[in-house]
Amino acid sequence: MTIIQIISALVCAALIYVIYAYNKGIIYRNYVREAFSTMDVYLKKRWDLLPNLIELVKNYAQYEKNLFTTLTNIRTREYSSLSNNEKITTNQEVGQVLSKFNAVAENYPDLKANQTYITLMQQMDAIETDIANARKYYNGTVRELNTFLEIFPTNIIGTFFGIDKAKLYEINETERENIKV
Repeated sequence: MTIIQIISALVCAALIYVIYAYNKGIIYRNYVREAFSTMDVYLKKRWDLLPNLIELVKNYAQYEKNLFTTLTNIRTREYSSLSNNEKITTNQEVGQVLSKFNAVAENYPDLKANQTYITLMQQMDAIETDIANARKYYNGTVRELNTFLEIFPTNIIGTFFGIDKAKLYEINETERENIKV
């Protein structure tokens, strides 16, 4: 074998690896997009359910204005105009407020016995379970993409082709605390 054949073979092997790594990065990025889209459906369902829940509880808890104002302010944002990272952040805020919301409802026995409230809370519980499952899947795909983009030499290839890391969907410190009723 001549030196030219060896160099050609190495260049060819490197080119094949770059193509492989690029395609793998695109696959991971598409998994993240698909996982976010799945989670986004559930986040949007929760987003759309909030006004009904707010209105129902508002009738019972007239003096809990701060809580309702916060939820209403969050809810007035146009969901479809938010970026994926803004959707994650905003829904973390919603999660915080909902935990306080449930604590307020505990103070109103008539409300807790109301069939509409029970139905809305069952729907909210189902959506929260779906969000938790979708978040696990999303975070798994983000982990795969981010790991791919952090290890050598795929970190160079990912940077070169503009494949960016994704943000994990994490709970914040206030969501980690127990709800005080």
